[in-house]
Amino acid sequence: MSKLILKLFLLTGLLLLPVAFKKKPVKDWLIVYLITALVSGITDHILVGKKLLSYPVRLLPRDFKYHILFDWLFCPLMSVFYNQFTYKDKSIFLVVGKLFLLTIPQLFIEVLAGRYFNMIRWKRGWKWYHTFITMNIKYVTIRVFMELIRKLSEKQKTEITQV
Repeated sequence: MSKLILKLFLLTGLLLLPVAFKKKPVKDWLIVYLITALVSGITDHILVGKKLLSYPVRLLPRDFKYHILFDWLFCPLMSVFYNQFTYKDKSIFLVVGKLFLLTIPQLFIEVLAGRYFNMIRWKRGWKWYHTFITMNIKYVTIRVFMELIRKLSEKQKTEITQV
């Protein structure tokens, strides 16, 4: 059953990819996607290496000890969607509220996957709420980073047009 769920997640993620990059500015979403994939992959690699997490059922188990489907597909997609949903929001309450609307269901799925399908094991003091906290910090940090990139880009455009 777990392998079937992985295949369904893979198919869902692949179907969501074109949706994530349909909205403009595409370069922003590509940056968000790649940074999130990089940060997620490194973080998961460290957590698995320190034996705080394990993934008994995962894609390409002989090649990867961490969860590439989550790190390279789902988490980056969710980060792109979060950045799109909050693109024009200035209120911190709205930005955080939308963050929780995205991360709470994601955490719920992860807990179910661990509890009922043995796809995730939290070990040695690492709990589901650590994952929730780090996921939220990651999404907010990447959003703030993107805001800085946009501001620097706008400043550069202004300087170029004034010359």
